[in-house]
Amino acid sequence: MADHTSLLHLEKVDFGYEGRPVVRGASLAVRADEFAVVLGSNGSGKTTLMRGLLGLLPPLSGRVIRRPGLRIGYVPQRETLDPLYPLSAFDVTVQGTWRDLRPWQPGGTRQRARAHEALEACHAGPLARQRYAELSGGQRQRVLLARALATGPELLLLDEPTAGLDPGAERAILAMLRELRRTRRVAIWMVTHHLHAIGGLADRTVSVESGRVAEECAA
Repeated sequence: MADHTSLLHLEKVDFGYEGRPVVRGASLAVRADEFAVVLGSNGSGKTTLMRGLLGLLPPLSGRVIRRPGLRIGYVPQRETLDPLYPLSAFDVTVQGTWRDLRPWQPGGTRQRARAHEALEACHAGPLARQRYAELSGGQRQRVLLARALATGPELLLLDEPTAGLDPGAERAILAMLRELRRTRRVAIWMVTHHLHAIGGLADRTVSVESGRVAEECAA
């Protein structure tokens, strides 16, 4: 059973595609104000698990219990924004506010203010007017994190947010996540292959192997 500290709870859940499970029998809780690291080899089911937590994949079996009104911000493993489209960093960030708009309702002052505030929180305020396609990898990740933060989340799901970054940019992103957790009281679940870089950042790790959530332990 989910307890009062759980934002989201899985009970013997299968997630997959076209009726075929990739993640099998997952039972775990996502707790408020925690930092969890999700580990596993390529193809183990980590991204499928994250998509299931987000709600993009309905469970094939089992039960998913979400806190009513739960707001989740998500940074995918690969961003599909067309680099030829002239989006600024602000244009990308403000997309995170659209969930609160009715269909075809234009964004207004409130949405713009939330986007600017999220960029500042991610130390990306000076990038607002710059074209997203021309930013460095570390700068793009700050903007994508700002977009996720602009949703006003209780939970951030981050799928390898430091992949491909140089060590300095990786350290900066991790320091920013530590700061966001402290100042926003937001729970963070992050997929990474770079456990060595996490240090004492995470409260626990969740290991996914061959579609099984095989281990949960203190980090």
